[in-house]
Amino acid sequence: MKVDQLTLQRDGLTLLANLYGDSKHPLVVLLHGFPDTPHCWDKVYPILVNAGYQVLVPWLRGYTLESVHADAHYGLASATADLQAWLEKLAIQKFHLVGHDWGAAIAMTYASQYSTSLHSMSLLAVPPIPALKDILINLKYFPKQLFMSSYMLLMQSKSAKKILSQHQAEFVEKIWKKWSPTWAFTEADFKETRRTFSHPAIAWAATRYYRSLFAVHYPINFKANQRLLSQIKVPTLAVAGLDDGCMNIQLHQALAQTDHFPQGLRSIHLPNCGHFLQAEQPQRVAELLLEHFQQT
Repeated sequence: MKVDQLTLQRDGLTLLANLYGDSKHPLVVLLHGFPDTPHCWDKVYPILVNAGYQVLVPWLRGYTLESVHADAHYGLASATADLQAWLEKLAIQKFHLVGHDWGAAIAMTYASQYSTSLHSMSLLAVPPIPALKDILINLKYFPKQLFMSSYMLLMQSKSAKKILSQHQAEFVEKIWKKWSPTWAFTEADFKETRRTFSHPAIAWAATRYYRSLFAVHYPINFKANQRLLSQIKVPTLAVAGLDDGCMNIQLHQALAQTDHFPQGLRSIHLPNCGHFLQAEQPQRVAELLLEHFQQT
């Protein structure tokens, strides 16, 4: 399949992306998460292209050596600005946005600011963030989620980059097994993530997203977090695996009942599927995405 390899210069960094399909077709943007790479979409984007869409698959800043710098910001604010810059570069007025894990959080942050630019939004693994009142109603589900999210404490430590990168990203492989316990992934499935996270510099940059999430004393981070709680006026699909070892599926199901998405929110939960659902069940995920696109 024909691919255009794109670069974008921002904040002294070189960002990379692949663009597939015909420029005359509607655009879909696929955002990856942690600890992963854009290769998680390798079995999804061809289905979307064959269905009549153009697909942009960017690397998040910090996930390539060209986009790592000690003075750069890594978090919701900068990643959202990167996404907007990609759209400006391509002169795209409106598109479909799909995000997995951190990509889903970036998608929600983007949608809260640029809803008129979106035909639709799709969130994979991460639940839709509702109004604060809905979060308070569902507090009973949070203790389990706090335990499942305890890895975020490690991401704050100075030793995180070494732990993630040493022994050819062995710790990242353990994360995959824990978060997708029913997926018997192969070395071929994991090799690009292994290669990426074996670089200490990339491991360091990827952990900065978590540091920024909690460093709310910086205005850039505080404003980005606020936007996650903003009402989103975009037709939204939320998909999660019932075996997800990273997200409490009960919390995901409860938050999907929110009325914080006035343009509609559809929630789907896939059996025999964990956190990396687009790699585990690419055909089913692509079918759900296409159905959502066609309804908006």
